[in-house]
Amino acid sequence: MNPIKRAQEVLDIEAKAVLELKRRISKDFSRVLDLLLQTKGRVVVCGMGKTGIIAQKFSATLASTGTPSLFLHLAEAAHGDLGRVRSDDLVVILSNSGQTLEIKQLLPLLKKIGTKIIALTGNPKSVLALHSNIVLDVSVKKEACPLGLAPTASTTATLAMTDALAVCLLELKRFKEKDFAFYHPGGILGKRLLLKVEDIMREGKANPIAKENETVSEVLLKITQARAGCATIVDENGRLKGIFTDGDLRRHIETDKDLVQRKICQVMTRNPVTITKDRLAAEAMRILEEKKIDEMPVIDKHKRPVGLLDVQDLLKAGVVV
Repeated sequence: MNPIKRAQEVLDIEAKAVLELKRRISKDFSRVLDLLLQTKGRVVVCGMGKTGIIAQKFSATLASTGTPSLFLHLAEAAHGDLGRVRSDDLVVILSNSGQTLEIKQLLPLLKKIGTKIIALTGNPKSVLALHSNIVLDVSVKKEACPLGLAPTASTTATLAMTDALAVCLLELKRFKEKDFAFYHPGGILGKRLLLKVEDIMREGKANPIAKENETVSEVLLKITQARAGCATIVDENGRLKGIFTDGDLRRHIETDKDLVQRKICQVMTRNPVTITKDRLAAEAMRILEEKKIDEMPVIDKHKRPVGLLDVQDLLKAGVVV
């Protein structure tokens, strides 16, 4: 066996199985979407074995995109887990054969509960198909497994069909990035869309602020005590006038032997880039990268500094652009 050639054959078989599904997208697909949209309860996705893993993924995708869902293992349903299903739920059963003992035991019980049933099966004439409200055919011509036993192309096709349902459903529900972030607050996207400057900025003693008539020596002491990389410089009314950074120090120290005695207003960077605390942290990160700076004062509407934003704090918080 040539493993490279065989791997290519496997991918060809699975790709063809997925493309074959395009011809089967019909009114039944739209009817399933209507049921998913109209369901007042949860979408209960059932399966077992390899197809059960696909069912878990489908349920997780639905839940993360605004459709309440849970996974129900077909075998466990007969041992108490059926109590999770209510009459206003919608049950989606994934099964290649549609003929397993677990399905035959479950179907009459679901009928008694009164829930509607959607089947995704490779056997449109199966017991499951006959007792379902709507059937989506996910059959494949052949498995990639040379024995025709291990689910390969069939699980790929089922996964693709459930993804098609989930994507269409989220678009019909007008699900946006901010909605996705709400369900993923710990993820990168959640941090990009939910985390604000005020959640990360340095305040109080960690935010060194100096008057413009103070000396460089006095300002350096404040920076050291705050363990910061810069100090924000203000006028007598507390309004922002400039910023003094490590870069400013390096630029002047080589040519000015009396630097530490200078007034900070003589060596500070005037009109620095600023941001307000209500802006998104990801936006702040983008500004720092574009301006090629490491710190940025956070100001209020009166141009008074209320915090300090450091690129290291953004990186520690996991904010990436």
